Amino acid sequence: MPAAIQLRGVSKSYGKVRALQNLDLDIPAGGVYGLLGPNGSGKTTTLRMITGILLPDAGRIEIFGHAAGRASRDLLGYLPEERGLYPKMKLREQLVFFARLKSVPRAEAERRAGYWLERLELQDWGGRRLNELSKGMQQKAQFAVSLLGEPRVLILDEMTSGLDPVNAELVRQILLEQRAAGKTILFSTHRMEDAERLCDSICLIARGRKLLDGDINEVRARAGRQTARLDFRGDAGLLQQAPGVLQADLYGNYAELRLAQPDQAPALLRWLAPRLEITRFELLQPTLNQIFLETVARGGETAEPHPGEAAAAGSEATHA
Repeated sequence: MPAAIQLRGVSKSYGKVRALQNLDLDIPAGGVYGLLGPNGSGKTTTLRMITGILLPDAGRIEIFGHAAGRASRDLLGYLPEERGLYPKMKLREQLVFFARLKSVPRAEAERRAGYWLERLELQDWGGRRLNELSKGMQQKAQFAVSLLGEPRVLILDEMTSGLDPVNAELVRQILLEQRAAGKTILFSTHRMEDAERLCDSICLIARGRKLLDGDINEVRARAGRQTARLDFRGDAGLLQQAPGVLQADLYGNYAELRLAQPDQAPALLRWLAPRLEITRFELLQPTLNQIFLETVARGGETAEPHPGEAAAAGSEATHA
């Protein structure tokens, strides 16, 4: 699959703090790509450089084969992590205004604003100022702005921030519709459940360095099957004593067992069979959360933020 966005050797520093170090990315066209990492890992810096809000200190960024810059901005829709709309401007007027900035004719801008207000269940709030809306409504408004220009690439920074479960699901459904329409979606998150449900490919970064990337199924396959699900009746305390079990997480009448080696599963099952009543035993692919925690731990990383990235949040441009 051709790349929609390519980064080669991209680095960025804020003073003496290195926010990104020699980052290479290939983001396929027409799929959902998740940029994962702890808070302060460099995710937002990466997105701001792709949109042109920030310039890299070194390296190059290409969008559909052309150098990122002013000419590529109309290809992008951007939802920033920080609030970027005008608090005292009425919502519908604001949507029309941002559509016009994307060179959408006024009549079409009005139509698109009406469509997204209804689609995002904001139609009753179109005449209200932004600062009269809840945090979740403001997040949906920003999401609408990212879609108004009908961009080829959607770039979303912590897209479900401030949303309740119902509205988070609504946003996910719209993203799946956008993917089905051939759009490329790049989003950053530290919420692994969003990545699990949406992503075709992922990249995990921490402290500005790429730790792993690739097709999400290939990433899981490389991590191996070292978790077993066990449905059982009996003394759960035996699981902590079972040979080859590093960790046993108990959830009522079932458990997830972290194995030292996946080939220990047959011996483990033979040991458990005479001691517990077992109704299910299967090896599972690791979750992204497990891969995330173990990969970051192996890299010796922490989730402490980069001071420079935090400081840059206040100066972020409204929308690309």
